[in-house]
Amino acid sequence: MHKGYSWRAAIIGLSALAGGCAVGPDFHKPATWTPPHWAGPGSSPPTGPATGPITSDISDAAPDPAWWDVFHDAELSALERRVASQNLSVAIAAARLAQSRAQLRIAGAERYPGLSAAGSYSRAQYSTKMLQRIVSDVGNTPQVQQALGSQLGNASLADESGHLTIPLLDQWKDSIDATWEVDLWGRVRRQYEAAGADLQASREEQRGILTAQMAELARDYMALREAQTQLRILLDNRDTAAQTLELSRQRNRTGLVSELDVQTAQSQLDATTARIPQAEQQIALQVNALSLLLGEPPAALAGELLKAEAIPPVPPRVPAGVPSELARRRPDIRQAEAQLHGATAQVGEAVAEFYPRVTIDAGFGFQSLSFRDLGFWNARAWNVGPSITLPIFQGGRLRGQLELRKSAQQEAAISYRRTVLGAWHEVDNALTAYRDEQMRRDSLEREVAADQRGLDLARDQYRHGMVTFLTVLDAERRILAAQTDLTSSTATLSTDLVQLYSALGGGWETTFPDPAPTAAVPPRTAERTPAHAPA
Repeated sequence: MHKGYSWRAAIIGLSALAGGCAVGPDFHKPATWTPPHWAGPGSSPPTGPATGPITSDISDAAPDPAWWDVFHDAELSALERRVASQNLSVAIAAARLAQSRAQLRIAGAERYPGLSAAGSYSRAQYSTKMLQRIVSDVGNTPQVQQALGSQLGNASLADESGHLTIPLLDQWKDSIDATWEVDLWGRVRRQYEAAGADLQASREEQRGILTAQMAELARDYMALREAQTQLRILLDNRDTAAQTLELSRQRNRTGLVSELDVQTAQSQLDATTARIPQAEQQIALQVNALSLLLGEPPAALAGELLKAEAIPPVPPRVPAGVPSELARRRPDIRQAEAQLHGATAQVGEAVAEFYPRVTIDAGFGFQSLSFRDLGFWNARAWNVGPSITLPIFQGGRLRGQLELRKSAQQEAAISYRRTVLGAWHEVDNALTAYRDEQMRRDSLEREVAADQRGLDLARDQYRHGMVTFLTVLDAERRILAAQTDLTSSTATLSTDLVQLYSALGGGWETTFPDPAPTAAVPPRTAERTPAHAPA
């Protein structure tokens, strides 16, 4: 009785040990790092004296994941909500995430016993010469023939001449087999842990791509509105130049000025008009860029975007959060952390390869030389027992694999540090650019006001013959350049705010947005919707 249960006790003992230990290093979440001399938003002092007030302050209030709503632009918000379900780069990331999920299932399958069923039939002719040699060595006695005959289905072993022979045999077999690796050293657990970390890294990669694409869409939208504003400025200046040309012609007809003033005015008008097609081209390019980001054909968004609108202004207060939340919010930092976790688990998997691998195999089925006998209970056959494999000499493969995994772990740790450090640089640069651009824009506003006043005075004095046409021409050129610079600065300021939110990891920091409603998705993109399930 005790011997009958010895193998059961061994299996139970191995199963208990399977959850015991896991060799190799355990992963510990890196501590949150903050630059020691970084005091917070706006801490970097300006390089020169302040030239204007800061009209948009940075606060440490919790930012809204839907950061684009701070611009209060309905069109921009609507476009941003379509990125998650229509952007092709996000769709590619979703496919990679699905691959990582499949890899996790594959790795997790080794934690459980494998069960399979098999059935076979074969018709075989065994060697008669071998049988004759056995009989000649053992002796051709009735007992021997009876024993061999029972093994071959009681078939006759003698032909008509009395010589021993083996007839053709039919072999029928069916079985259910099970195998299970007893994970004594944690090899399977480490493999599953690494696959889980890779899945998390894929999730963060998808979120990072989504954040980047949303920021890119906002930048392109600002560029579109800038180009439309620049076009309006050119049209206004063209009208001003046309009025100046008509004034020069009137004064020329009365003999107050020479033909030179007329030609100079005509040249200014033509130069301004020549810049209009470039602005229109820039508008078309930005519409196409936005269409591409939403997975649409060229000019697909022209109907809703070609209507000129102002550049979305920045809000008076910008909630940016506290520095300690940066690692939690930025998907690239979380992705680097997950990659470090996976590399650490793979080191443990490589260490486990040095230890014996214990496997329990079991099988039950029926074997017969006749199909009609296959279902009888006395045709059953079974086996159960453990097997052990111990690596003795592998030519340095295991040691090289361990060194490879350790080097990969060191690379992942350095990559994590670089990602965190780069994130802080991006945040600090974005804050500095946002602050300095506000001061530049304030100076440009004053310049535009002064140049507009100067142009009005120059035209009035020219009309009364107090100044030459060169004064008017110079004033027109200055106002056009100043208005262009102010428009560019306004767009740059809004773009800097977009870059700031991108650097802070804005945009569904730890979640993934639900797909857009079906009605909002064009029919040609509806077939891609199932690939964008929430992570």
